Amino acid sequence: MNENLFTQIESIRNLTIKAVEGISEQTLDIVPEGFNNSLRWNLGHIYLVQEKFAFHFAGEPVQLSESFERLFARGTKPADWKEKPPALEVLLEMLAEQPKRIHKALLDRLDEPVTPTYTTGSGVQLSTIGEFLTFTLYHEGMHINTIRLLKRFAN
Repeated sequence: MNENLFTQIESIRNLTIKAVEGISEQTLDIVPEGFNNSLRWNLGHIYLVQEKFAFHFAGEPVQLSESFERLFARGTKPADWKEKPPALEVLLEMLAEQPKRIHKALLDRLDEPVTPTYTTGSGVQLSTIGEFLTFTLYHEGMHINTIRLLKRFAN
């Protein structure tokens, strides 16, 4: 069962990366009418949340620059950015490498409790490392759908 979760994390991440293949830097920053965020914001947000849910809550070191919170945290949006976000190439490299780090660091720790427990914005209570990682599949899936919608409206 452990390996299945890590395989799913890698597979979902590959879908995310594939969804933005061939996108230009300009298209990456379009915020269509009716949306708050861009493709770039969604990619950075996916990375940020995965980093926190996989590493921070497990007591592992996170690989986040200070700017990620300001740029990609929940409630942020490109219209408020006062600094340059990472280039697409950098984001894609970070996103591709992250599942491998998660697998290596957390393979035998899925049943380990996280204290205190955490309740997501959607009301889901998470109390083990495995629950945090499983929730990230749902989270990333939601953002893959948003990425697909943004691509359609950006063109």
